[in-house]
Amino acid sequence: MCESGQGELLTDSERALVREWTGGDWAQPQLATLAEGPLPGPDWVFERKLDGVRVIAGRDGGDPVLWSRRHSSVGNAYPEIAEALAGQAADRFVIDGEVVAFEGDRTSFERLQHRIHLTNPREARATGVRVYYYVFDMPAFGGVDLRRLPLRTRKRLLSECFDFEDPLRYSQHRAGDAEEFFRRACERGWEGLIAKRADVGYRAGRTRDWLKYKCVRDQEFVIGGFTEPSGSRIGFGALLVGYYEQRKLRYAGKVGTGYDQATLRDLRSRLDRLSRDGSPFADEVRERAVHWVEPELVAQVGFSEWTDDGKLRHPRFSGLRNDKPAAEVVRESGGQEF
Repeated sequence: MCESGQGELLTDSERALVREWTGGDWAQPQLATLAEGPLPGPDWVFERKLDGVRVIAGRDGGDPVLWSRRHSSVGNAYPEIAEALAGQAADRFVIDGEVVAFEGDRTSFERLQHRIHLTNPREARATGVRVYYYVFDMPAFGGVDLRRLPLRTRKRLLSECFDFEDPLRYSQHRAGDAEEFFRRACERGWEGLIAKRADVGYRAGRTRDWLKYKCVRDQEFVIGGFTEPSGSRIGFGALLVGYYEQRKLRYAGKVGTGYDQATLRDLRSRLDRLSRDGSPFADEVRERAVHWVEPELVAQVGFSEWTDDGKLRHPRFSGLRNDKPAAEVVRESGGQEF
């Protein structure tokens, strides 16, 4: 299959599932659902949950293209990944994975912030932040649509059809001993695990065929305002954030830590351009010296827990996201997003 795309590495029953690929260099990504409780057992595989950004990479006879999960071009932020894909023998493929940066042996979304918003390849390289592309799925290869094949088959083909050398890395998986694997993942400081049904196809959108189990709490929130800085602080004091529930922006609290000086200055400039007169939140916000903004920017925030009145405890800013629209940000909790 890797040479001809005709399915020589597939069984007769698997060959009956494949079709011609008509999607060019893009596939709508499959998304995982947050879950809690015991991890699933047989017929599931488990991968490390990475703290990075989702990237769909495709090639349709020309140069490789990198896409965000919102189908925005992001190749200029990660030119070395595009170059590594251009060096592959394959000239038609769509693969799915996560771009990450490391702080020690842990993936760091905060460190990736130095690259994520850049649009000039030279500036991206000049940051000195090394990035890696962990590839975990392959919806299409060689003009063949693989989405109806079982995950275990797609991952086998992926490992056989690509040469994985940095910055390209194959996302390893494990079957069995899930609870022990999860315990060790949390002890190592990982974000968590992604559980995937090994016997089903690749389906666009959020499904329960992929489940995410977190060691730490974090999620996206919409920025609806900010407070004035006090003392020697510059930029702003805290961000006021929320999430959507039945099309209403619900207030989740203020985030006052996790910023460096450059972020305080740059983010204040962006927020000033989004200024509005009234609060975008459906709830009353009891804060002084508040500036309201149009709810367009999405922040990644870590926190210890939700309080009884629906606010964040010990929140910390990790960075801005550009791969999820504000209107899709909802509260994550216990096996669903609501």
